Amino acid sequence: MRTTASLLRLLLLLIISIILMEWVYESDQKWAMLSEPIYWVIIGTVMLFGMAFEICVEALRVVLFKTLKPEQQASYLAKEATKKENQFKWINQIYLKMLGEEEVLDEKEIILDHDYDGIRELDNNLPPWWKYSFYATIVFAIVYMVRFEVLNDYTQDEEYEMAVAAAQLEIEEWKKTAKDLVDVNTVTLLTDAADLSAGKKIYETNCIACHKSDGGGGIGPNLTDPYWILGGSIKDIFKTVSEGGRAGKGMIAWKSELKPLEMAQVSSYVMSLGGTTPAEPKAPEGDLWQDENAPKAEVPTEETVIETEVTQVN
Repeated sequence: MRTTASLLRLLLLLIISIILMEWVYESDQKWAMLSEPIYWVIIGTVMLFGMAFEICVEALRVVLFKTLKPEQQASYLAKEATKKENQFKWINQIYLKMLGEEEVLDEKEIILDHDYDGIRELDNNLPPWWKYSFYATIVFAIVYMVRFEVLNDYTQDEEYEMAVAAAQLEIEEWKKTAKDLVDVNTVTLLTDAADLSAGKKIYETNCIACHKSDGGGGIGPNLTDPYWILGGSIKDIFKTVSEGGRAGKGMIAWKSELKPLEMAQVSSYVMSLGGTTPAEPKAPEGDLWQDENAPKAEVPTEETVIETEVTQVN
């Protein structure tokens, strides 16, 4: 297993394993190796199997080598030595070609006639990598000049502004899915069962003392009728939960106790109580709230509300 080929195979196995694991545990947030503890267990197991395989192959090679006759062993060792000597010869050849140097034996062909205090100068060519890099910079400069100076393409300031605008759009899109960053301006009604269930638990823990378990109201107002003191939209309710009610007689601000997502969940649950029939509904307080975005046929009027309340009493 100490051969270069074995080490390269193990390295390749490690790279393939990492790629496959990242593909299986695909995540937009961070690398699987940082978020999945089992990741390293699987990688370690795969590498152990890989090393065990290489050890078995090496042991088999040694056993087979000992079964050879002495002259066959000598021939095998000679071939292995030659193979090892030429293993990375191609890399050295490419390196020398990129340098463009002449062989030491051919230096007499490029030595210059003059010398300086016994120091002779060789007329070596510039390294090919240097020459081609220089040519590439010339081509790049021409293209750049034509594009930005002749054709008047975008400037650096414009490029910066476009990058900032694109980044801002990405941030806004990310905020839509980052529920914990919600605020009174971005909050929306949550209708998912999991969110409403979480909102109900928050309500039962913090709100029933004043509003009762069915939202009928007690110390606090009735949450099931269409009358609201500080507004009945999801934004209004979220703001009331976050900042508190009326100064001196409203409820406390919950923004220091609840996370933004939790306030959005409980606000959505409160809205789901609208139209339900509590056991002992408290008299309406505040003004009749009408959703400006709702169809006119669905907007409750003063008469329909009174009629509904009379029906409930009867």
